Amino acid sequence: MKPINAISPNEVSSVRYVLHDIDDTITDDGKLLPEAYEALWALSRAGFKVIPVTGRPAGWCDLILRQWPVAAVVGENGAFVDYFDGSSRTRFFHPSVPQEQLTERLREIGNACLKAVPGCRISKDQPYRVCDLAIDFNEDEPKLGFAAAEKIKQVCESFGAVAKISSIHVNTWFGDYDKVSMARLFLEQVMGEQELEKKVAFFGDSPNDEPMFRFFPLSIGVANLRPFLPSLTYKPAYLTLCRGGRGFAEGVQLLLSAQGYESTGCF
Repeated sequence: MKPINAISPNEVSSVRYVLHDIDDTITDDGKLLPEAYEALWALSRAGFKVIPVTGRPAGWCDLILRQWPVAAVVGENGAFVDYFDGSSRTRFFHPSVPQEQLTERLREIGNACLKAVPGCRISKDQPYRVCDLAIDFNEDEPKLGFAAAEKIKQVCESFGAVAKISSIHVNTWFGDYDKVSMARLFLEQVMGEQELEKKVAFFGDSPNDEPMFRFFPLSIGVANLRPFLPSLTYKPAYLTLCRGGRGFAEGVQLLLSAQGYESTGCF
């Protein structure tokens, strides 16, 4: 793992897609700062296809696709992708998403988590979800920390569900998908891309981004990933100096500069 300023033009010459997590990767304390938003626009204006890859819900993804300068949004940790097919907004579901009794099964898990880990709660964005359950341990008060997140994860897995820890939620679902499997499926089958390892740069901040760090050689962690590094088997290739959205803007600036674009002013 290297500092982001060690990135070389050869490593980024074929990059056409920039994928990124949202919470604590392009935000700071829950807010999207102007530096990060300008970085998204700078990428879009330079011709890159920008795709957020997030655990956030379907309702948020619809808004993001319509109002941000992005080509698509991978939502709910890989359950679906929202994108424009011509002028029409289209939702592409992962083929392993269950079709029956999903709501009841997730409700049972939620009740068990609330009982087993006092203080945790169903995420405020749960009403806008279609495929998963989000248990909040670190977004709203009280902040419970990652020991509580590990307990929540264990409860979810005891039901045979998949569970991943982000910087704010434990997301749990049924189905054989995650962020990287859906990103690859969409880019290969819908966008018709090959050699993704050469064409994609990814930015992330937390343990649930580890599959992305593993698959994409040009992976970049923002500085607030640092406390998690000892627990990661697969680390990003680069780490920014700044945290959150400022770190994202820092990385974008260097990525654009390495491809010969002029300063964007986003950092």
